[in-house]
Order: sequence, then structure tokens, then C-alpha cells
Amino acid sequence: MRSSDRSRTIAAAGVLGALVHGYDTSFTSPSTLQAHIPRTQAQSGARSSGLGVMGAGAVAACAATAAAVVRPGRPAKGSPGRHVGRTAASALNPDNFSDVCDQTGVTLNRYMIEANRQGVVDTDILSVMNSIREATKVISKLVNTAPLAQAELLGLEGAINVQGEDQKKLDVITNDVLKKALRYTGKLGTMASEEEDMPVSAALSLDLETTASGTVLSDTGKYVCVFDPLDGSSNVDAGIAVGTIFGIFKESEESNAVCDLPANIKDLDGDQVSCLAATLQPGKALVAAGYVLYSCSTELVFTLGRGVVGFTLDSSIGEYVLTRPSIEIPSRGKIYSCNEANMENWDEPFQQYIKDIQTGNCETKNKYSLRYIGSMVGDVHRTLLYGGLFAYPADTKNKDGKLRLLYEAAPMSFLLEQAGGLAITGHSRVMDIPPVSVHQRVPIILGSKDDVEECKKYYEKCDDPKLKERCANRLKGLVTA
Repeated sequence: MRSSDRSRTIAAAGVLGALVHGYDTSFTSPSTLQAHIPRTQAQSGARSSGLGVMGAGAVAACAATAAAVVRPGRPAKGSPGRHVGRTAASALNPDNFSDVCDQTGVTLNRYMIEANRQGVVDTDILSVMNSIREATKVISKLVNTAPLAQAELLGLEGAINVQGEDQKKLDVITNDVLKKALRYTGKLGTMASEEEDMPVSAALSLDLETTASGTVLSDTGKYVCVFDPLDGSSNVDAGIAVGTIFGIFKESEESNAVCDLPANIKDLDGDQVSCLAATLQPGKALVAAGYVLYSCSTELVFTLGRGVVGFTLDSSIGEYVLTRPSIEIPSRGKIYSCNEANMENWDEPFQQYIKDIQTGNCETKNKYSLRYIGSMVGDVHRTLLYGGLFAYPADTKNKDGKLRLLYEAAPMSFLLEQAGGLAITGHSRVMDIPPVSVHQRVPIILGSKDDVEECKKYYEKCDDPKLKERCANRLKGLVTA
């Protein structure tokens, strides 16, 4: 066996031991791991009771690296390594998978390997998804155990993020876990997070701590991952459902040429400009997107451009297991989800639409019910399964809405469209908007196809020139925030 193959085998074996038997996860290389194996095997009877933040990052990082070398990819014919998921209409059919374990069912790892075999994703996406899988397991544990470790995990961090919002302790911790896990794959060129001022390079560094301040390193991969590590974190102290949102773009080989960079980049260096150019892509350029809901169960829902699938974390085996093989949103629903307290400040078309579905003066002649959690992942998850509409529209105070386009609105819109739904800002499709800044905000109305189309008719009948101009300017990339 060649030494490189032997190192990969050792790394994979060690990660399996870390995940299943609670082995020491402080290693940073195969040689270090090899020295740990005799000691940790003797301790395999004692499962670790919990992962520290640094240990959690190491588990996620090393698991992603090991899983990426388990099986070589099978790229699409005539285009080695090309992501071809957008050309198909439906998700993979698990009924066609052979030798599925009767005890576990189809795990996320098995599903992604099958997607790789069939040319739906390349090995880089496989590695990135494995990293997201392991990082979100850690985040799930942190969220679930937060009430038992309030001093360390709950409350405010004492800092304010780039949006001007007070950062929760879990915001910072989960951002660190996810960022380190993604960086360790070596398959990403750039990452952008709600908790970071600017996109940062995902280049692997031996000293990961050098990136804590957002230091930009050299690029190594061809994909860009954007994410909100803990959506709805303002609710976490109350034990209400929260989530992680992510989207994956492919870096354009000519990103600087095709991306209209904002004018205020004179203080950025060359690497930062490159990262920014790679990140500012419209939602229609996404190759994968999804969310993880941390609630009474932990559910991972995502799309690879071939329909939408859902997995549930089985804590007894530490794996995501396929529970929703093909998610399709109903064409109509009976629920609307929005912060009705702001109703008087909404644009007139959306005000009138909500009043009509409240009273049954709508196309279905049925009265709709209000259900609102205040956590986008929770509200969208319910909308996806039951149908209806979720909205965070523009108002007089926030004329461009409050949800961020790049790592909230665009990924969720891609997911909903893949499930048969729609997502608009009012007059425009969310997926068509070219972002002009990492933290740009947009109004959003998403949900069942017929419900969103009915809502759009109210905007089309509206003669407000300023409202039309705002929507048109977003499509032209003229918005500055």
C-alpha cells in the first residue's frame, strides 16, 4: 500500500472511531492520529460525554476530509467533474439503491455517494456536504445542551455583528464550528457568513486560529459556501426552533470579469476583491442549498438541483437518515406566516392580500390561518410541508426588507422552487437578483405556487411607481445595501 493511501486509510479509520467510540479528536494529521490509535482503542468502552468546541471543529473537519476520499467520483460523460444536477427534474430514487442497511435505512453519506456515482455531484460537493453534515451534528448538540451550560452558551457575546445586531454566544460558536469544518475540506475557495464582515478565503491553513479575525488566505477550491450558522438565534434562550441555512455556488473562472463589484472596495486587497467577486452571485447560480432545523428533532432539508429531500438525525447512531425522499410543496395552503404586527407599515399590495386571505375574499374563498414562529427556518419548514406562504415584506422602516439575500433569501428560494413553489420580492423573482453586497437585504414572499402567484397579482395591479422602481433597481444591481 502506498504511503498516501495508507495515510488516508488511517484518517478514515480514526474518524470512524471518533464518531462511533468517542476517540480523542484533538489530532490534526494522519501521523498524529496513528499515534493515538493504540491509546484510544483501549478506551473505546468509554464514550465521550460531550464535545468541546475545538474538539467539535476537529471532528467535523476530519470527518469531511476522510469521507471525501472514501470513493472516487463518477463525473458526467464528456465533462469531468461537472455539476449537472440542474438538468434533471426529480430527486434520486432511494428505491433504486442496492444493499441498503435494514437497520439504518439510507443515510446522508450513502445518498451523497449515490449522487456522486450518478454524476449529480462531483467529489468536491460530496466533501462539502459531508462537512456540513458533521458540523450541524455538533451544532445540534450545542443547541440541545445550551440550557444545561447557560454561562458558556446562552446570552450575549458582548459584540455587535456587521448588521448592527447583538451577537449571541451561540452565534459566534456555531459560526466557528461551521467555518472550520468547511475550511478543512480544501474544496472551497471562499466562504461568506452572516457573522463575518466580508467573505473570507477557505484556504486550508495549518494554524486555523489565524482566521478568527477574518484573515484572507490564498484560494484553493472552486466552490463558494454562504451560510447563516444560527438563524433565529434571538429565540435560542427560550428553547424555540432555530436553524442553519446554507447555499453553495461554483466559482466562475472569470468571476472578476462578470461580477459587478460595488464601488466602495478601494480599501480591499486583491485577495479580498477576488473573494467578494466569487461570492456576489444571484440565486439562480446556486448548485446546492438547504437548511437544518434544530427542534424536537434535527432535520436536514436540501436540494442538489434535483428536487428536495429531507433527512432526520438519528442520535442513536449519529447519522442523518432519509425520512423525506421527495418533498413537494402543496400548490395551495391554508396558512400564512409573517409578523402581522408590522401590517400597517407594509406596502399596500401585500397589506390588501393579507386582509383578503384573512376574510376569505380570495381565489379559494377560504380563510387562512396565521402561524408565525419568528425563526425563518422553522416557518419555512412548516410552509414547505403544509403549503401556504411565508413572508418578510418591505415596510416603511425597511424598504428593502430585513432578510439577507445571499445566505437566507436566495438559498431558501432555490429550495422552494425545487419543491415546486415560488419566491418573489413583490414584482420580481428573488433568484434573479444580483447581490451588490454580502449582507444586502431583500423583501421575500415564498411558498405554494398558486398562493405566491395570487399574491403577485396584487403587486401587478398596484400603480405605485416607487414600489416598481425599487423592484426594478434590485434586478439591475442598483441597490447599495
